[in-house]
Amino acid sequence: MPIDIVKPPKRLTLAPAKQRILDTADRLFYDEGIRAVGIDRLIAVSSVTKATFYKHYGSKDRLIVEYIAYRHLQVAEAVDAAAQQTDDPEQLLRDILALQMRWIAATGFRGCPFLNAATEFTDASHPVRRAVEEHREWFHELLESLLREIGHPLPGDAADDLMLAHDGAMLGGYASDPIAATAALQRMYDRVLAAVPERAAA
Repeated sequence: MPIDIVKPPKRLTLAPAKQRILDTADRLFYDEGIRAVGIDRLIAVSSVTKATFYKHYGSKDRLIVEYIAYRHLQVAEAVDAAAQQTDDPEQLLRDILALQMRWIAATGFRGCPFLNAATEFTDASHPVRRAVEEHREWFHELLESLLREIGHPLPGDAADDLMLAHDGAMLGGYASDPIAATAALQRMYDRVLAAVPERAAA
């Protein structure tokens, strides 16, 4: 039976033009930066009219929040797919590590989309920052829950460690050496898992 984890949001079927705008934003915001991409560019690349853009999203800020939610959906779906393949929480933690390593090694990787977005919006109360925070809270809750299931003595602290290692690997993997970044991330997972009493006694 698959592990019961925080389930991903339901993927909605959007109108073709709305989906096209979102897919365009997903690509351009990540590749070029959110503030660097203007509404006129989004409209042109999406092959929609200005009226269509405003009908579906109303403003660029609303589209940015939808972009963050879309990125969260993609991560949550990838984790859920891994969870459907195992009933072992430790294996799922390893599978999450494998996902992180694959993202860092992917062609076109330019860092964590959530951290990238947070750096562009300095106001912590901005809806974009709140959307990023919601994703990070979800990820922390997921890690902490899995660590608690395998009997880690300090699952909250260990989840903090894995979150920080994830952030560092995402940044280091883009700015420097992805191989070194993923190796360091794996070492942190190994250290965290080694603190589980049954493993430590083995």
